[in-house]
Amino acid sequence: MMIVNSTMADMDTLFAFYRAGAVYMKDMGEVRPWQEFERTAVAKEIEEGRQWKVLDNGETVAVFLTTYNDPFVWQEKDQDPAVYIHRIATHPEHRGKGYVQGIVDWGREHARENGKKFLRLDTGARNTRLVNYYKRCGFNLLGEVYPDSPALPAHYRGGIIALMEIAI
Repeated sequence: MMIVNSTMADMDTLFAFYRAGAVYMKDMGEVRPWQEFERTAVAKEIEEGRQWKVLDNGETVAVFLTTYNDPFVWQEKDQDPAVYIHRIATHPEHRGKGYVQGIVDWGREHARENGKKFLRLDTGARNTRLVNYYKRCGFNLLGEVYPDSPALPAHYRGGIIALMEIAI
């Protein structure tokens, strides 16, 4: 398994993974699955070096995004030095093969290399199956928030979000 930055050539692949992730969320009963993301925003994330892909034998098996702040969801905790992981999407044929744990392990090292003290992510609080999965990956559940900023993607607004963290 290797994690490398996504490029503009990966744009269609990223969106295919996001669509498959949204379908999976619906199938799992998620009340607020991902909506279609804006291509211009994803292009900017690629240009900033924050979009990543997980390769296994040269094949893209998962994608995710990193950021170093998330004030609308993490509120006052956003002042802490942290790496935030967003939009993990694993190809349907590769779910259950440990790629998310690989992303978490990579995220810990990425946080260390960048002088951060925390690795964080958030997910729908009512998706107890996913919350428990992230706990098994080493995250601690810190609590829940109810973000409602128009700056957030639609799937955040009006929902209950579980905040999860690993101290580095």
